[in-house]
Amino acid sequence: MTVWKCNRCGNTVAADIPPESCQSCKKQCEYVDVTCYIPGCGGPGSDNINAEVFEKNRDAGKGT
Repeated sequence: MTVWKCNRCGNTVAADIPPESCQSCKKQCEYVDVTCYIPGCGGPGSDNINAEVFEKNRDAGKGT
């Protein structure tokens, strides 16, 4: 399953497709796929997030 991160508040959700609005901040947000696809964080199927992608997008969209 894919792990999606809200680009506004950072909330993560595991789903096949991202939701239309964030359950945490209640806004329509852009979701970023932060699923781990590399062996360094457990690889596909591990339900882990890719910390590098998560951190890169951590502050994007805040304050908007």
